[in-house]
Amino acid sequence: MTGASRGIGAAIARGLAEDGWRIGVNYRSDREAAERVVADIERYGGRAVALAADVADPSAPDVLFGALESEFEGPVLVLVNNAGINRDDLTPSLSDEEWDAVIDTDLTAAFRLTRRALKAMLRARAGRIVNISSVSGLRANPGQANYAAAKAGLIALTKTSAIEVARRGVTVNAVAPGWIDTEMTADIAKDLLEAVPARRAGTPEEVAACVRFLASEQASYVTGAVLSVDGGLAA
Repeated sequence: MTGASRGIGAAIARGLAEDGWRIGVNYRSDREAAERVVADIERYGGRAVALAADVADPSAPDVLFGALESEFEGPVLVLVNNAGINRDDLTPSLSDEEWDAVIDTDLTAAFRLTRRALKAMLRARAGRIVNISSVSGLRANPGQANYAAAKAGLIALTKTSAIEVARRGVTVNAVAPGWIDTEMTADIAKDLLEAVPARRAGTPEEVAACVRFLASEQASYVTGAVLSVDGGLAA
């Protein structure tokens, strides 16, 4: 899975490992954090490997999947597209560079990784793809035109690819977190919680629980779905 060295990604990696999956812990720059996640997984008897790659690089899918297929001696049958960045600014001030950086990492990379993953999944007639979108892809959030466009695009990619491969035993779903208590949200004003019907932030483990279900055999008839994990924010 991508962006798995901390926060939501690390929680998902640990949770899927508990379910018996072998985990590729992708990271871009924080090798130490990724290796901590690997150590946590191995401490409890799981198998994991840390993999460095910037998912915005067009060569990343072949690098990552090649390494995993070699390490675990088999196809990758679960892909979680979690890597993401934000470059917030109001639309009149948003630069081309800020737009491109977010679209490339949050949307285009997920498309390329999905395309690469589906090759093996379709041959195996089995597979799970879970895309981590955002409440920002479902409702307006001023200052995030680039992020919202990427996350909404990720939902459209999810739905379209889901119906394309449904007959082959492959499911494609999205999870759309709201305000989750991570390093990324640490500087957000606490009074914004008043907009959340549940009146609290979510936890990375609550997001991970939803991903674990979508990756499971029990979710074999769930595809093209968007599961909001936001305390009612997008309701």
